[in-house]
Amino acid sequence: TYSGLFCVVINPYKNLPIYSEEIVEMYKGKKRHEMPPHIYAITDTAYRSMMQDFLYRGESGAGKTENTKKVIQYLAHVASSHKSKKDQLLQANPILEAFGNAKTVKNDNSSRFGKFIRINFDVNGYIVGANIETYLLEKSRAIRQAKEERTFHIFYYLLSGAGEHLKSK
Repeated sequence: TYSGLFCVVINPYKNLPIYSEEIVEMYKGKKRHEMPPHIYAITDTAYRSMMQDFLYRGESGAGKTENTKKVIQYLAHVASSHKSKKDQLLQANPILEAFGNAKTVKNDNSSRFGKFIRINFDVNGYIVGANIETYLLEKSRAIRQAKEERTFHIFYYLLSGAGEHLKSK
């Protein structure tokens, strides 16, 4: 629901069929009041007026990372003039998550670092590039985790591809 300029969202902790390309098309170019509250409505309004930033707040598991991905997905769909730019933008995040996210008690995909994403547009509103700055990586997680928590996803990805001989070492 909306609260003034803000869109208040509660994480359902499951995938919902409300983020498809068909839904993107429904929100594309629409005014905020013409459609039900949605991250795409907020994103389209920001894109059309070239507002400068999105700020996500909430405790662990609130949906900050997932909503960031949805904003990027929307912008990649409506503002990409080249498939390669769209693909680069969408494929950067899983790499960052592999190296900087981990399972915690509250969240299976908890960001253990901060990131500042700057998406650059040309005068026609098309994406021409992006910059991602990372900060405050929880480095201690690489060697020490709380009970029922895990280290960064990348280590498990590497282990899943290893043969039994290597795993036994």
